[in-house]
Amino acid sequence: MQRKTHLFMNTMMITTDKTTYLGNSQVKRDGVDEEWTKELIKEYQKCMKNPAYFATTYCKVISLDKGLVPFALYPYQKKMFKSFDENRFNIVLACRQSGKSISSVSYLLWYALFHTEKTIAILANKGATAREMLARVTLMLENLPFFLQPGTKALIKGSIEFSNNSRILAAATSGSSIHGLSVSLLYLDEFAFVEKASEFYTSTYPVISSGTSTKVIITSTANGIGNMFYNLWQGAEQGVNDYKPFRVDWWDVPGRDQHWKLQTIANTSPLQFDQEFGNTFFGTGDTLINAETLMKLRAKAPFKVGEGGNLLVYEDVNKKHDYIMCVDVARGRGQDYSTFTLIDISTKPFKQVAVYRCNTISPILFPTIIYKYAVLYNNAYTVIESNDSGQVVCNGLYHDFEYENMHTESTVKANRLGVEMTRRTKRLGCSGLKDLIENQKISLHDEQTILECSTFEAKGQSYEASDGNHDDLMMNLVMFGYFVSQQYFGDLTDIDLKQVLFETQSKQIDDDLPPFGIIDDGSDAIDKIEMDDKHERFKHEWMIEYQQNF
Repeated sequence: MQRKTHLFMNTMMITTDKTTYLGNSQVKRDGVDEEWTKELIKEYQKCMKNPAYFATTYCKVISLDKGLVPFALYPYQKKMFKSFDENRFNIVLACRQSGKSISSVSYLLWYALFHTEKTIAILANKGATAREMLARVTLMLENLPFFLQPGTKALIKGSIEFSNNSRILAAATSGSSIHGLSVSLLYLDEFAFVEKASEFYTSTYPVISSGTSTKVIITSTANGIGNMFYNLWQGAEQGVNDYKPFRVDWWDVPGRDQHWKLQTIANTSPLQFDQEFGNTFFGTGDTLINAETLMKLRAKAPFKVGEGGNLLVYEDVNKKHDYIMCVDVARGRGQDYSTFTLIDISTKPFKQVAVYRCNTISPILFPTIIYKYAVLYNNAYTVIESNDSGQVVCNGLYHDFEYENMHTESTVKANRLGVEMTRRTKRLGCSGLKDLIENQKISLHDEQTILECSTFEAKGQSYEASDGNHDDLMMNLVMFGYFVSQQYFGDLTDIDLKQVLFETQSKQIDDDLPPFGIIDDGSDAIDKIEMDDKHERFKHEWMIEYQQNF
């Protein structure tokens, strides 16, 4: 302790207006010469080699109860520093109020002080949040002895530049945040809460991966599944990416015991505790499907992949089963996805057996894919969202391929192909889907579908994908939820669904026919025979191709 006091006294003696930055007596300006004792050199070297020692010995932080106090690192924080120092890519999952952010800030300061010509970027969801992190860096800097400060060239709202040509920048996460910069260390704070995190990371990764030494530190508490932080953390734990995972649980923090846990739960809720302190990846609180159910959903690997990787098959066709295909149509411009989901309705619970997902296929070409697999799966009853480009697909399937086993709405507009997704339709579909999933009436196997379930959240009076995510496969399920809520689906158990559907559609068409007689010349029967034969031949051909492709 005497030694530390001596060091502080030694450095305080050189503090004058000529040695400080723009009148800030706590910050050394650029170009200050000072005399070094052997003791100072030894201490400097010790700090340079050990970031945990530097933080514990010289950094100060603001305590809510005691104000400015020395930064007393917990054992797990010292291990965190070691992980940061030894690994290029780091990802930290930490419970709330565990000191992950302040630990990271002190490491960033250490990195800037003891490395020359480095650019360190602090990025957060909002620019104000990033600048607040930079303010913590400034506070630590101001309370360091001068012998540890390299000198400051610039200290402004959004950046600090040191005499060793290292600098620390603060900005919001956006595609242009660090473009044009040679970033040496990238820090992403609370990355699970960053809007459009996937887009940002995709645009940023080429910048951080272009060099061989760029370090990345990502920290966050859990905020649902399906976001970029969740994906990176899962990949790190499974060893399929370059990130080194570091986890801080609530019991790692001194003073938190079972009594603290019970008291915290009593003041919040078990679900909130698991989300905030349990490092549990629930869905967001406003998802259509409740968090408990989302946690139970388990994806499985497809056993077949086709159509250039766009088709994932989880169960082959059963010749004795009936299937429903629900279709959502995009414009094919590389943004939203055109999708379909095949569901086996002959089992209890219903079963997701195949999905198709592609964001480049044109609505004009999509009917070819739909027809191919609808025929393959026993002429699956096809339900297509008819909004916008969906009508093009409906018409193409019905008129060009003469596929008749598809849903027709005739209540408002006579014989309108497909399902027009209105507010009412979507509301009914969401309600039906929630019942199906939460009461285990349908089995979901596809990973992307499950991820979309976890990010399908309330927005206004409806449900949509959270920012940066998609809901195209989810809309397949919403249509299915709507469909099973209709009268003709109902409580079907032993009744042949296909027969009921055909009879229902026939009755609807008959009701819409004009009231005049029709002379039967026998041509319809011939046409039907020819059509049935065409379907069977096409189905047989595709079955052969299907087996060959896989």
